[in-house]
Parts: sequence; structure tokens; C-alpha cells
Amino acid sequence: INSVSHNDWASFTGRMPVVGLGTWKSAPGQVKQAVLAALDCGYRHIDCAAAYSNEQEVGEALACRVGPGKALRREDLFITSKLWNTKHHPEDVEEACRTSLAHLGLSFLDLYLMHWPMAFQRGKELMPRREDGSICYSDVHYRDTWAAMESLVDKGLVKAIGLSNFNARQTDDIITTARHKPVVNQVECHPYLSQTDLVSHCRSVAVCVTAYSPLGSGDRPWACPDEPSVLQDPALVAMAKRHQRTPAQLILRWNVQRGVVCIPKSVTPSRIRENLQVFDFSLSEDDMKLMETLNRNERFIIPTVENGKRVWRDAEHPHFPFNDPY
Repeated sequence: INSVSHNDWASFTGRMPVVGLGTWKSAPGQVKQAVLAALDCGYRHIDCAAAYSNEQEVGEALACRVGPGKALRREDLFITSKLWNTKHHPEDVEEACRTSLAHLGLSFLDLYLMHWPMAFQRGKELMPRREDGSICYSDVHYRDTWAAMESLVDKGLVKAIGLSNFNARQTDDIITTARHKPVVNQVECHPYLSQTDLVSHCRSVAVCVTAYSPLGSGDRPWACPDEPSVLQDPALVAMAKRHQRTPAQLILRWNVQRGVVCIPKSVTPSRIRENLQVFDFSLSEDDMKLMETLNRNERFIIPTVENGKRVWRDAEHPHFPFNDPY
């Protein structure tokens, strides 16, 4: 599988496949079979997170295929997990990482990301709320959380650490003080949100960008009926017919050609297989330019809908990342 190497990954001995399997929104009873299907057709990169509440089932799949006498060795795989917002207190970071490792049945992670720059109140609840339904925030700064994550590298629990949903300013803020610099920033990225400025900035500071929801996350639970569908965009559909490929394959190929890692989610074996079949064709310069014209700066991963309108749940948090232009 084609891979993206990274000059700044001095402490990282592996390689990151540019197409992986995303596991967000994969329901219990489905994610194990999805991971098995992915591993069996050639995926070697699996993206996980504690907040997805399915890491134990991912671990069951890994146990079926990885280890002595089985199809794969641990060193063949690239496994990512993420630290959730309620675990930002430095004293909670290692325990959270070890919990993910236990659920996944692993002794180390290839990559561990800070899921969001925003800290929530410590505790066992994923979404600690007040009586009025608002989220209980914490004043822990992401720089302090990062310092605790660096110790995970020192202890060999993770090979590398990175960010998710950080803007350019916050990414630079981490880099300025880091002992172990972030190697990845994982963000929403698809043709309607091309993230060109953020991708360019991250490249300039030796941070690789991973695209989550690269196909537009049509199954997001808060989707409104009148919202556009990336996969049904007429220009994209026409281009796909011309290439005799699926719109999803064109999107993934577009990102691969511009050096962005993709982690499309699917639980359908045929689609899982199709999403990996993007290395036997290429897009022309004109195709790439056309893909860029689809950008609308349209974010879909907005976790609250009120009266049919998309509303940012955490916009009042002091470390909310999307008030900056990129």
C-alpha cells in the first residue's frame, strides 16, 4: 500500500498507509466484521478512538488476525486511537491510553491523538452535562495535556503523538513548546471542505494531515434533510463516470495525490474493498483543479442541531478551534 513518510517522525519507526479504515459510527455488532473485511482485503491502517465506544470490538477483530500463527504480525499494522476530552487532565492521560490499549488488545499504539483541543470536566461520562443540558468544561490547557502525552512516547506506550481538530494557530502553539512534536493533525476534509490553507500550513511545519469523514459523512446522526451530499455532487458524478470509478474513489484519489491521508468509514465489505482501490489510476491536473472548485468551506461535523439548524455545541469553549479561518 502506498504510504506517506514524514521527515519529522524521528522517533517513529513505522510508516502510515495513506488509506485506512475509519471506525467512527460503526455500530456494535458491525465494527468487528468491518475490521476483519478490511484486514482481509489489504488494509493495514485502522483508525480508532475511545469516544467511539467500540474499541473492544475492534480488538476482537485484531485478535482474530494478528499474532503468532495468524495472518498478520503486529508490526504489519498501523493503529491509531485518541484521547477524549474528559481525559485532558495530565493525571488521566496515561490511564486513558492504557484503557484503549487493553480494549484493543495491544501493547502499543502507532499513533495517539488528542481528539479535540477542548477539555471537558473529568469523569466517566463522555459528555458531562449540567441540568440545562450544556457541557461542563474544564480549564485544562491543551499544552498541559500534550506534555502528559509526551510521556507516553517516553514509556513506549505509543510510537508517535498528534492532534485532531486543531487549527493552524493551535498546532503552532503545540509545536512551540513540544519535546515530541505532533506528526499528524486529523481534521474533517472532503471536497466541500478542502482545507487547502490548513493542509498547506501543516505541510510547512512538517505535520501530516489525515482526513476524517473524507466522503462527507452522509450517515452523521445530525444531518438535516436539505444538506448537500458530496457523493451526489453532479460534477463529481460526471467525473466518476468518465473515469469509470465511484465518486468515493475519486475523492480518495484526490486526497492521496495531494498528500492527505484518508480514513473512510464503511461496514459494507464491497465498499471497504472499493475504497482501497485508488492506486491504479490517477487524476489529471485539470481533474485536480475541478475538485478544488467544489470547495464550499462546508463543515458537516457539527454535533448539535437546534430547530433544524446546525449549531456548534462547544463554540463558547475558550479552545474551540473553528473560530479561526483555518
